[in-house]
Amino acid sequence: MRLLLAQINFTVGAFDQNVARMAEAIAHGRTQGADLVVFSELATTGYPPRDLLRHAGFIDRNLEALERVASLTAGGPAALVGFVDRNPLSTGKPLHNAVALCAGGRVVDRRAKTLLPTYDVFDEDRYFEPARVVEPMQLGDVRLGVTICEDVWNDRDFWPTRLYHRDPVEDLAAQQVDLFINISASPFSVTKSDLRRRLIRQQAVTHGRYFVYLNQVGGNDELVFDGHSIGIAPSGDEILRGRSFDEDSIACEIPIRGSAAPAPRALAPYDVSVEEEAYAALVLGLRDYAHKCGFSSAVLGLSGGIDSALTACLAADALGADRVTGVAMPTRYSSDGSVADAEALATNLGIRCHLVPIDAIYQSYLDVVTPLFEGRAPDATEENLQARVRGAALMALSNKFGALLLTTGNKSELAVGYCTLYGDMAGGLAVISDVPKTLVYRLSRYVNRTREIIPASTITKPPSAELRPDQRDEDSLPPYDVLDPIVQAYVEEHLDADAIVARGFDRATVRDVLRLIDRSEYKRRQAAPGLKISSTAFGVGRRFPIAAKY
Repeated sequence: MRLLLAQINFTVGAFDQNVARMAEAIAHGRTQGADLVVFSELATTGYPPRDLLRHAGFIDRNLEALERVASLTAGGPAALVGFVDRNPLSTGKPLHNAVALCAGGRVVDRRAKTLLPTYDVFDEDRYFEPARVVEPMQLGDVRLGVTICEDVWNDRDFWPTRLYHRDPVEDLAAQQVDLFINISASPFSVTKSDLRRRLIRQQAVTHGRYFVYLNQVGGNDELVFDGHSIGIAPSGDEILRGRSFDEDSIACEIPIRGSAAPAPRALAPYDVSVEEEAYAALVLGLRDYAHKCGFSSAVLGLSGGIDSALTACLAADALGADRVTGVAMPTRYSSDGSVADAEALATNLGIRCHLVPIDAIYQSYLDVVTPLFEGRAPDATEENLQARVRGAALMALSNKFGALLLTTGNKSELAVGYCTLYGDMAGGLAVISDVPKTLVYRLSRYVNRTREIIPASTITKPPSAELRPDQRDEDSLPPYDVLDPIVQAYVEEHLDADAIVARGFDRATVRDVLRLIDRSEYKRRQAAPGLKISSTAFGVGRRFPIAAKY
């Protein structure tokens, strides 16, 4: 059977655009002699549609889109299309996350997703009713074992503990399918591509079938989908691989049992660094967030520090250097070196850079509020006024020129609240809010791998907010090589204080960090949406109460 995997960047709710992209793929499949063109999960709507699924008109448009795509198969090839189906029963949730087999110009079969994830960023049980029956689809003489995303994530031999009581892949294997196909919208996180590969390989080998896995690509809100579709032979060899973080069209001849077709050649192992994957994910997420929200340019503050430098590099790669504006806003506490580093970065990147001293505005604030603070010593209150002046100035530029304001805080800072509400947290997208400070340094060195773009002094100088004389981050926080593993253990691995201390960390340090993380939840609720690249990011996937005493 000749397949064409259409790894497409769909936009949520852009029905006409999504149908047009599928029409192009079907036409391409026809020229390639494909028997079947495969599209990703919820291809008609784009993923994730979230509460748009509450609107009956949205579901109607999605079903109309499916019929339009089905009509395109009249002259071949057939197509597998992810869509939203209505539950015909009077009990249960009103919708199904479904896949349709389209052939001969119509929908000839459909199946619903069986396993509905309700963890991290997923909330599918909120909308969908699971399939009650798992059955193959028939295309000519070929029995297809078609599953949807989470359906493949419950292999008893792969996971030490399982979330669900049934395994749809195992059920289909028992019904003697000839080929497994999984259509997915699986968000990227660092090292996840390797996990998926091992998972699919396990099932291909266990069941002795070719297993094809198609993933969505592109950014939708906080989520970045990396594509990276794969095909695994019963031997465990990887026989097809889609591009990462880019659209792709992958044609492949899959031998069906009993056929004389030669086995596809095995590919070389996938070998890409964490830094390369993470950087590509952030570029794609930023580009798609901006373009899908109607922005063509971005603005950000340039402090001369490493976080804003990395964010500027990502913006230039995502949108083009000519569409990025940096603004350096020094006060009496900003060092000459930081201003010079900001200007050097802008020159190296080729972005615009405005120097806007704000000390006079800062002083005006102090003149107004200091009499109200009589009897109280200066503290972070006065320091944070500088950040808030900067935030207001940057928002003014965003409003005036229609540019997307990028915040530049990293995950380490956001975790412990080392950031200022309505100041450096102001903006439309938090580009590196899921990037720990230690990874910020690694990504910055990755940026400089062929030439110096981020000034060396930006990378080597001690990090500082420069809101008071001689300030250093380590005045308020543990060293980042201590802080980041604690944040990861608590936020991503969900360990408690005792378990973290057992890893060799000082108990008092752990106690202080966890206290800061917990009490900063109210800040994070007001933060800009941030691009997710870890297993657990702050935002929609982490739901902690603010008013709690645990």
